[in-house]
Amino acid sequence: MRTDDGPAALDDPVGQSLVTRHAHLARRLGRAATYQADVATFSAVSTEPDAEDWADLAELLGPGAFADMFSCPATPPRDWQPVFTLEGRQMIWPGGNPADGPGAGSESDLVELGGDDVPDMLDLVARTEPGPFWPRTHELGTYLGIRVEGTLVAIAGERLRPPGWTEISAVCTAPEARGRGHAARLISGLAARIVARGDRPFLHVAERNSGAVALYERLGFKTRRQVTFRGFRTP
Repeated sequence: MRTDDGPAALDDPVGQSLVTRHAHLARRLGRAATYQADVATFSAVSTEPDAEDWADLAELLGPGAFADMFSCPATPPRDWQPVFTLEGRQMIWPGGNPADGPGAGSESDLVELGGDDVPDMLDLVARTEPGPFWPRTHELGTYLGIRVEGTLVAIAGERLRPPGWTEISAVCTAPEARGRGHAARLISGLAARIVARGDRPFLHVAERNSGAVALYERLGFKTRRQVTFRGFRTP
């Protein structure tokens, strides 16, 4: 899990985040690392793991625990039970000012979310299922939301943070509030903040989510590579 602030950092975004800007949220043993359980389930091993690396990760997680290996291409030992496989893609912001893009608009109703908003965030995530989200996931970075008459109807936030890059994730809108451009404005608002501090935005999306892929492409994101997301259960 070497650090690298160029595009190669995106080949191991979980590992790169855990040993750099998310080190304070990590649990580590040897060359294996994972997030604190109530922050995220993502785990990482060396880019060329050996049996000791997998044993260290299994010890970190515990017996029969879920190991979300994200886009790690390495194959764990045979006694690790497969849980899921999901095809997806990694997309990056090509450059330029997101504030000038097609998703730009008024940010007057975008609010920054924090610990007091977690119950509402968890409720919205449960209703829309954008991906893994836990009680402390918001600590990974900035989360923005839109409230209508006090009700949280849309969110988007920052997740993985390998050097030089910040991932946009947890993009979701309540069913009754869709079709109003909320997701586009939240993504553009986050991207503008990321670029302003000197990072480049990137994101991951499931291939089967064609609507999200189309939205990200319309906003200007370009596909960098195809990825396969995989999860396992430790022995």
